Amino acid sequence: MNRYPVWKYVIIVVALLVGGLYALPNFFGESPAVQVSASKTLVKVDADTQLQVEAALKSAGLNADLIARDGTSIKVRLDSTDAQLKAKDAIQKALIPDPANPSYVVALNLQSRSPAWLTALNAAPMYLGLDLRGGVHFMLQVDMQAALTKRAESLSGDVRTSLREKNIRHSGISRNLQSIEVKFRDMATLNSAKAVFQDQFPDLQTVDTPDGTEFKLTASIKPEAARRIQDQALKQNITTLHNRINELGVAEPVIQQQGLDRIVVQLPGVQDTAKAKDILGRTATLEVRLVDESAEARAAELGTGMVPFGAERYLERNGQAVIVKKQVILTGENLTDAQPGFDGQTQEPTVNLNLDAKGTRIFRDVTRDNVGKRMAILLFEKGKGEVVTAPVIRSEIGGGRVQISGRMTTVEANDTALLLRAGSLAAPMEIIEETTIGPSLGAENIAKGFNSVAWGFLAVALFMCVYYVLFGVFSSVALAFNLLLLVAMLSMLQATLTLPGMAAMALVLGMAIDSNVLINERIREELRNGASPQAAIHTGYDRAWATIFDSNITTLIAGLALLAFGSGPVRGFAVVHCLGIMTSMFSGVFFSRGLVNLWYGRQNRLKTVAIGTVWRPDTSSALKAE
Repeated sequence: MNRYPVWKYVIIVVALLVGGLYALPNFFGESPAVQVSASKTLVKVDADTQLQVEAALKSAGLNADLIARDGTSIKVRLDSTDAQLKAKDAIQKALIPDPANPSYVVALNLQSRSPAWLTALNAAPMYLGLDLRGGVHFMLQVDMQAALTKRAESLSGDVRTSLREKNIRHSGISRNLQSIEVKFRDMATLNSAKAVFQDQFPDLQTVDTPDGTEFKLTASIKPEAARRIQDQALKQNITTLHNRINELGVAEPVIQQQGLDRIVVQLPGVQDTAKAKDILGRTATLEVRLVDESAEARAAELGTGMVPFGAERYLERNGQAVIVKKQVILTGENLTDAQPGFDGQTQEPTVNLNLDAKGTRIFRDVTRDNVGKRMAILLFEKGKGEVVTAPVIRSEIGGGRVQISGRMTTVEANDTALLLRAGSLAAPMEIIEETTIGPSLGAENIAKGFNSVAWGFLAVALFMCVYYVLFGVFSSVALAFNLLLLVAMLSMLQATLTLPGMAAMALVLGMAIDSNVLINERIREELRNGASPQAAIHTGYDRAWATIFDSNITTLIAGLALLAFGSGPVRGFAVVHCLGIMTSMFSGVFFSRGLVNLWYGRQNRLKTVAIGTVWRPDTSSALKAE
């Protein structure tokens, strides 16, 4: 009656082993570390960089606990903060000979002390939030007026091109802040221009007024279009910040909109505030120019001649010089998307670009007039330009779809597409609030949170053991198993644990024990009604399950509502809350019954069970279960 089949015990053992394995990294803590990542998008962090780091540490007399290359960065784990600071200085001297033009970011960080065999199994500790780990908090103000001005500047160029294509003569086009002013000599020409504005520029509203002997048409951005432009600028800035913060290797950074024109950035674990501010404030722009094909330019590429007038010298990613003309054909503003792909005929890796309407017109004209010549795509960061790629124009390219191919690997095609998509900030930002939380305060918060969970667990376990005797012990073991599963799931999902999350852990302990209280009281009720111990155990678990399921489902619905509509700390609380409900249903019913069945299930003539005092409601005497 109360016996589990072998496969159920196998599930319990597997869950216990997997839970213990993936919860284990959280008990090793973190060590001071130095992280090396690329400061420029075209710079690679590879095995040669790791050798330079190792040589720099050796020359400085420092022994690192671990040096590992993780994707696009190198992490050096050390045993103390003093060694961390010395290692940072040594690595900076080795990798950054010119501080004015750094190729790498050398930042202070924290890294898990988990042994290599756990890391090889992809067992990693859960991420800790800013309030537990320490780090930096920034509030950024986005200059929305600058975004509108930038858009008006772009539209003024489009207006000039459209009027020229329609052969509409004007007396001049000027931009006054966020308005575009066009002057005409007669009313008929003005009316023709107004028709062009209505047809091609739906985001602009026009007003015409006399201006001396001429007529002036003033075009301004519509309010609904202005709101859309501001919203797009904010989203583009958030996306760009994500791309930049990836260079710092921050685990689970928080980058979210606050209000209409502010962005909150939280970087847990980052100790180097100056480096974080440098990364956030970087500017990156994209330009398309023609390569100078003259004999003087070829000589300049080889280093045997001077750069021709009207041209500039830049380097490709392989170090080869390219002489490009100063005239900018297109910028990153004209690029709407960039994705890696493969050529349909040769199957070689390509990068597929999509241009906006203005970029499509310009690109069609330029490629038609320069077939057989090279076109360079340059990326500018901190005033330094590098050539991403310089393909040959094979034919006229129209339709707004451009394919870049030739001498690229699949990895290079992916990298190039990422570079072209990254773009720059759509509007300037400034830091209006900055807060630094030290690791010591984070450690204090961790200690307080851990103590609250530990003491809460001990108090609940003590009460259960006193009140329900051996069944209380079973319930306490199941509660510990529930806590182990919860920590393991948070680690496997790489969720971020914050102080509200630790509060949810303490709450889950109290909620999880409710299942066992219901089961134990149901078993007592069956014993009071005269059922045999084995029958009471069987009936108690079966009849309590419906109540346990209903109560947990309703609580889970409330947790999902918090998860769907909450933000920030509320979401952190909701994640732990929902996971805790699911693990408590498994541990409180399935696991605890396995323990009871293992202890009592094989006793055929069971006379008593250790479940505390069973009071008979109809008499003053009590029946002692054991």
